[in-house]
Amino acid sequence: MGAAVTGRTGIVDAHHHVWDLSVRDQDWIEGPELAPLRRNFTVEELAREARAAGVARTVLVQTVTVAEETPEFLALAESDELIGAVVGWTDLTRPDVADELARLRELPGGRHLRGVRHQVQGEPDPRWLLREDVRRGLAAVAEAGLVYDLVVLPHQLPACARAAERHPGLTFVLDHLGKPPIGTGEREPWATDVRALAALPNTVCKLSGMVTEADPRSWGAGGLVPYGDTVLEAFGPGRLMFGSDWPVCTLVASYAEVVDIADQLTEKLDEGEREEIFSGTATRVYGL
Repeated sequence: MGAAVTGRTGIVDAHHHVWDLSVRDQDWIEGPELAPLRRNFTVEELAREARAAGVARTVLVQTVTVAEETPEFLALAESDELIGAVVGWTDLTRPDVADELARLRELPGGRHLRGVRHQVQGEPDPRWLLREDVRRGLAAVAEAGLVYDLVVLPHQLPACARAAERHPGLTFVLDHLGKPPIGTGEREPWATDVRALAALPNTVCKLSGMVTEADPRSWGAGGLVPYGDTVLEAFGPGRLMFGSDWPVCTLVASYAEVVDIADQLTEKLDEGEREEIFSGTATRVYGL
Protein backbone atom coordinates (compact mmCIF):
# COMPACT_ATOMS: atom_id res chain seq x y z
CA MET A 1 0.00 0.00 0.00
CA GLY A 2 1.22 3.58 0.56
CA ALA A 3 3.14 5.11 -2.32
CA ALA A 4 2.71 1.95 -4.35
CA VAL A 5 -1.03 2.61 -4.31
CA THR A 6 -1.29 6.38 -4.15
CA GLY A 7 1.66 7.10 -6.41
CA ARG A 8 2.24 10.28 -4.40
CA THR A 9 5.53 11.90 -3.54
CA GLY A 10 6.27 15.07 -1.61
CA ILE A 11 3.60 14.34 0.99
CA VAL A 12 3.70 16.29 4.25
CA ASP A 13 2.73 14.26 7.30
CA ALA A 14 1.36 16.99 9.57
CA HIS A 15 1.11 14.91 12.72
CA HIS A 16 3.34 12.27 14.26
CA HIS A 17 5.16 11.51 17.50
CA VAL A 18 8.37 9.87 18.68
CA TRP A 19 9.49 8.81 22.14
CA ASP A 20 12.29 7.08 24.01
CA LEU A 21 11.17 5.36 27.20
CA SER A 22 14.74 5.39 28.53
CA VAL A 23 14.54 9.21 28.56
CA ARG A 24 11.06 9.48 30.10
CA ASP A 25 7.92 7.47 30.59
CA GLN A 26 4.85 8.03 28.48
CA ASP A 27 2.42 7.76 31.38
CA TRP A 28 -0.63 7.81 29.11
CA ILE A 29 0.29 4.38 27.73
CA GLU A 30 -1.77 2.25 30.08
CA GLY A 31 -3.67 -1.03 29.82
CA PRO A 32 -3.51 -3.97 27.42
CA GLU A 33 -5.03 -2.10 24.46
CA LEU A 34 -2.13 0.37 24.38
CA ALA A 35 0.55 -2.17 25.32
CA PRO A 36 1.99 -2.34 21.75
CA LEU A 37 3.00 1.33 22.14
CA ARG A 38 5.13 0.64 25.21
CA ARG A 39 8.45 0.63 23.36
CA ASN A 40 10.71 3.21 21.76
CA PHE A 41 9.61 4.82 18.49
CA THR A 42 12.42 6.67 16.72
CA VAL A 43 12.73 9.04 13.79
CA GLU A 44 14.80 6.38 12.03
CA GLU A 45 11.91 3.91 12.19
CA LEU A 46 9.46 6.59 11.08
CA ALA A 47 11.70 7.58 8.17
CA ARG A 48 11.66 4.08 6.71
CA GLU A 49 7.86 3.99 6.79
CA ALA A 50 7.31 7.58 5.73
CA ARG A 51 9.66 7.67 2.76
CA ALA A 52 8.30 4.38 1.46
CA ALA A 53 4.86 6.03 1.47
CA GLY A 54 6.03 9.12 -0.44
CA VAL A 55 6.35 11.43 2.59
CA ALA A 56 9.00 14.14 2.27
CA ARG A 57 8.48 16.29 5.40
CA THR A 58 6.78 15.85 8.75
CA VAL A 59 5.49 17.79 11.74
CA LEU A 60 6.59 16.38 15.10
CA VAL A 61 3.95 16.92 17.81
CA GLN A 62 4.31 16.91 21.61
CA THR A 63 3.19 13.89 23.61
CA VAL A 64 3.55 14.81 27.30
CA THR A 65 3.19 17.99 29.33
CA VAL A 66 6.85 18.05 30.33
CA ALA A 67 8.91 21.17 29.67
CA GLU A 68 12.03 19.22 28.71
CA GLU A 69 10.38 17.48 25.75
CA THR A 70 10.11 20.52 23.48
CA PRO A 71 13.85 21.39 23.51
CA GLU A 72 14.60 17.74 22.75
CA PHE A 73 12.22 17.78 19.80
CA LEU A 74 13.70 21.02 18.48
CA ALA A 75 17.20 19.53 18.59
CA LEU A 76 15.89 16.43 16.84
CA ALA A 77 14.38 18.56 14.08
CA GLU A 78 17.67 20.37 13.66
CA SER A 79 19.49 17.07 13.20
CA ASP A 80 17.05 15.34 10.83
CA GLU A 81 15.84 16.89 7.59
CA LEU A 82 12.66 14.79 7.57
CA ILE A 83 11.20 16.86 10.43
CA GLY A 84 10.16 20.23 9.05
CA ALA A 85 8.37 21.64 12.09
CA VAL A 86 7.70 21.02 15.77
CA VAL A 87 4.50 21.59 17.73
CA GLY A 88 5.76 21.76 21.29
CA TRP A 89 4.37 22.33 24.75
CA THR A 90 4.68 25.07 27.29
CA ASP A 91 2.46 26.06 30.19
CA LEU A 92 0.10 28.61 28.71
CA THR A 93 -0.96 29.76 32.17
CA ARG A 94 2.52 30.91 33.28
CA PRO A 95 2.73 34.71 33.46
CA ASP A 96 5.98 34.78 31.46
CA VAL A 97 4.79 32.54 28.62
CA ALA A 98 5.90 35.08 25.99
CA ASP A 99 9.44 35.02 27.38
CA GLU A 100 9.40 31.22 27.47
CA LEU A 101 8.36 31.00 23.81
CA ALA A 102 11.16 33.41 22.91
CA ARG A 103 13.64 31.28 24.91
CA LEU A 104 12.57 28.12 23.09
CA ARG A 105 13.16 29.78 19.75
CA GLU A 106 16.72 30.65 20.75
CA LEU A 107 17.57 27.02 21.51
CA PRO A 108 19.29 24.69 19.03
CA GLY A 109 16.62 23.93 16.44
CA GLY A 110 14.41 26.71 17.78
CA ARG A 111 13.68 27.87 14.25
CA HIS A 112 11.58 24.71 13.84
CA LEU A 113 9.09 25.69 16.56
CA ARG A 114 5.90 26.46 14.64
CA GLY A 115 3.15 25.65 17.10
CA VAL A 116 2.09 24.87 20.65
CA ARG A 117 -0.24 22.18 21.99
CA HIS A 118 -1.71 21.28 25.36
CA GLN A 119 -3.61 18.09 26.24
CA VAL A 120 -6.92 19.90 26.54
CA GLN A 121 -8.70 16.55 26.17
CA GLY A 122 -7.50 15.73 29.69
CA GLU A 123 -8.79 18.93 31.28
CA PRO A 124 -11.98 18.39 33.35
CA ASP A 125 -13.19 21.92 32.62
CA PRO A 126 -14.84 21.88 29.15
CA ARG A 127 -14.26 25.64 28.97
CA TRP A 128 -10.55 25.46 29.84
CA LEU A 129 -9.59 27.30 26.65
CA LEU A 130 -11.73 30.25 27.76
CA ARG A 131 -10.08 30.76 31.15
CA GLU A 132 -8.49 34.19 31.52
CA ASP A 133 -5.00 32.82 32.21
CA VAL A 134 -5.23 30.51 29.19
CA ARG A 135 -6.46 33.34 27.01
CA ARG A 136 -3.37 35.37 27.93
CA GLY A 137 -1.26 32.40 26.89
CA LEU A 138 -3.08 32.03 23.57
CA ALA A 139 -2.53 35.75 22.91
CA ALA A 140 1.20 35.21 23.48
CA VAL A 141 1.22 32.29 21.04
CA ALA A 142 -0.42 34.52 18.42
CA GLU A 143 2.02 37.35 19.11
CA ALA A 144 4.91 34.93 18.61
CA GLY A 145 3.57 34.03 15.16
CA LEU A 146 2.91 30.42 16.13
CA VAL A 147 -0.20 28.27 15.64
CA TYR A 148 -2.17 26.43 18.31
CA ASP A 149 -3.01 22.74 17.91
CA LEU A 150 -6.26 21.59 19.51
CA VAL A 151 -6.34 18.06 20.90
CA VAL A 152 -9.86 17.90 22.29
CA LEU A 153 -12.89 15.68 22.73
CA PRO A 154 -16.20 16.40 20.98
CA HIS A 155 -17.83 18.05 24.01
CA GLN A 156 -15.00 20.60 24.07
CA LEU A 157 -15.56 21.78 20.48
CA PRO A 158 -17.91 24.67 21.41
CA ALA A 159 -15.17 26.17 23.59
CA CYS A 160 -12.72 25.76 20.70
CA ALA A 161 -15.00 27.81 18.46
CA ARG A 162 -15.38 30.48 21.11
CA ALA A 163 -11.61 30.65 21.61
CA ALA A 164 -11.02 30.95 17.86
CA GLU A 165 -13.60 33.72 17.73
CA ARG A 166 -11.86 35.58 20.57
CA HIS A 167 -8.41 35.23 18.98
CA PRO A 168 -8.90 35.99 15.26
CA GLY A 169 -5.16 36.52 14.78
CA LEU A 170 -4.29 32.99 15.93
CA THR A 171 -4.59 29.92 13.70
CA PHE A 172 -6.22 27.01 15.52
CA VAL A 173 -5.45 23.53 14.14
CA LEU A 174 -7.95 20.83 15.07
CA ASP A 175 -6.17 17.51 15.57
CA HIS A 176 -7.88 14.22 14.68
CA LEU A 177 -11.16 15.88 13.58
CA GLY A 178 -11.91 16.55 17.25
CA LYS A 179 -12.05 12.78 17.96
CA PRO A 180 -15.58 11.97 16.75
CA PRO A 181 -17.19 8.72 18.04
CA ILE A 182 -16.50 6.77 14.85
CA GLY A 183 -16.70 3.46 16.67
CA THR A 184 -20.40 3.97 17.46
CA GLY A 185 -21.31 5.56 14.14
CA GLU A 186 -22.75 8.63 15.86
CA ARG A 187 -22.19 11.98 14.19
CA GLU A 188 -24.13 14.46 16.30
CA PRO A 189 -23.52 16.80 18.01
CA TRP A 190 -19.94 16.44 16.75
CA ALA A 191 -20.82 17.31 13.13
CA THR A 192 -22.74 20.45 14.07
CA ASP A 193 -20.00 21.61 16.42
CA VAL A 194 -17.17 20.94 13.97
CA ARG A 195 -19.02 22.91 11.29
CA ALA A 196 -19.37 25.82 13.72
CA LEU A 197 -15.62 25.74 14.32
CA ALA A 198 -14.90 25.52 10.58
CA ALA A 199 -17.09 28.59 9.97
CA LEU A 200 -14.30 30.66 11.54
CA PRO A 201 -11.60 31.51 8.96
CA ASN A 202 -8.68 31.08 11.41
CA THR A 203 -9.30 27.35 11.84
CA VAL A 204 -7.73 24.35 10.12
CA CYS A 205 -8.27 20.59 10.56
CA LYS A 206 -6.03 17.52 10.36
CA LEU A 207 -7.30 14.46 8.54
CA SER A 208 -5.69 12.28 11.19
CA GLY A 209 -6.40 9.96 14.08
CA MET A 210 -9.49 8.42 12.51
CA VAL A 211 -8.51 4.76 12.56
CA THR A 212 -8.01 4.70 16.32
CA GLU A 213 -11.43 6.26 16.94
CA ALA A 214 -13.09 3.49 14.90
CA ASP A 215 -14.02 0.04 16.21
CA PRO A 216 -10.71 -1.88 16.02
CA ARG A 217 -12.56 -5.15 15.40
CA SER A 218 -14.60 -4.02 12.41
CA TRP A 219 -13.20 -0.76 11.08
CA GLY A 220 -12.79 -0.08 7.40
CA ALA A 221 -12.35 2.92 5.13
CA GLY A 222 -16.09 2.92 4.39
CA GLY A 223 -16.96 3.63 8.00
CA LEU A 224 -14.67 6.65 8.00
CA VAL A 225 -16.23 8.27 4.93
CA PRO A 226 -19.07 10.18 6.67
CA TYR A 227 -16.58 11.80 9.05
CA GLY A 228 -14.07 12.57 6.34
CA ASP A 229 -16.82 14.03 4.14
CA THR A 230 -18.03 16.23 7.02
CA VAL A 231 -14.67 17.93 7.51
CA LEU A 232 -14.02 18.12 3.77
CA GLU A 233 -17.26 20.02 3.30
CA ALA A 234 -16.77 22.14 6.40
CA PHE A 235 -13.13 23.20 6.03
CA GLY A 236 -12.47 22.62 2.34
CA PRO A 237 -9.18 21.24 0.98
CA GLY A 238 -7.35 24.52 1.60
CA ARG A 239 -7.87 24.15 5.35
CA LEU A 240 -7.44 20.40 5.66
CA MET A 241 -4.16 18.50 6.01
CA PHE A 242 -3.11 14.88 6.19
CA GLY A 243 -1.54 13.50 9.37
CA SER A 244 -0.58 9.91 10.14
CA ASP A 245 -0.69 10.05 13.96
CA TRP A 246 2.17 7.54 13.89
CA PRO A 247 2.91 5.52 15.97
CA VAL A 248 -0.51 5.63 17.65
CA CYS A 249 -2.08 4.60 14.34
CA THR A 250 -0.13 1.33 14.46
CA LEU A 251 -2.58 0.04 17.06
CA VAL A 252 -4.95 -0.45 14.12
CA ALA A 253 -3.21 0.23 10.80
CA SER A 254 0.25 0.48 9.28
CA TYR A 255 1.72 3.77 8.13
CA ALA A 256 1.16 2.82 4.50
CA GLU A 257 -2.46 1.89 5.20
CA VAL A 258 -3.13 5.25 6.85
CA VAL A 259 -1.76 7.10 3.82
CA ASP A 260 -3.84 4.91 1.53
CA ILE A 261 -7.00 5.53 3.58
CA ALA A 262 -6.51 9.28 3.29
CA ASP A 263 -6.12 8.82 -0.45
CA GLN A 264 -9.40 6.89 -0.59
CA LEU A 265 -11.22 9.52 1.49
CA THR A 266 -10.17 12.25 -0.95
CA GLU A 267 -10.55 10.33 -4.22
CA LYS A 268 -13.53 12.43 -5.38
CA LEU A 269 -11.49 15.63 -5.30
CA ASP A 270 -9.48 16.96 -8.21
CA GLU A 271 -5.69 16.70 -8.13
CA GLY A 272 -5.17 20.30 -7.06
CA GLU A 273 -7.49 19.86 -4.09
CA ARG A 274 -5.76 16.65 -3.06
CA GLU A 275 -2.40 18.38 -3.34
CA GLU A 276 -3.64 20.90 -0.78
CA ILE A 277 -4.55 18.16 1.70
CA PHE A 278 -1.38 16.14 1.20
CA SER A 279 1.09 19.03 1.27
CA GLY A 280 -0.14 22.55 0.52
CA THR A 281 -2.14 23.28 3.67
CA ALA A 282 0.51 21.97 6.06
CA THR A 283 3.26 23.80 4.18
CA ARG A 284 1.44 27.10 4.64
CA VAL A 285 0.21 26.60 8.18
CA TYR A 286 3.51 25.35 9.60
CA GLY A 287 5.77 27.45 7.39
CA LEU A 288 7.63 24.52 5.86
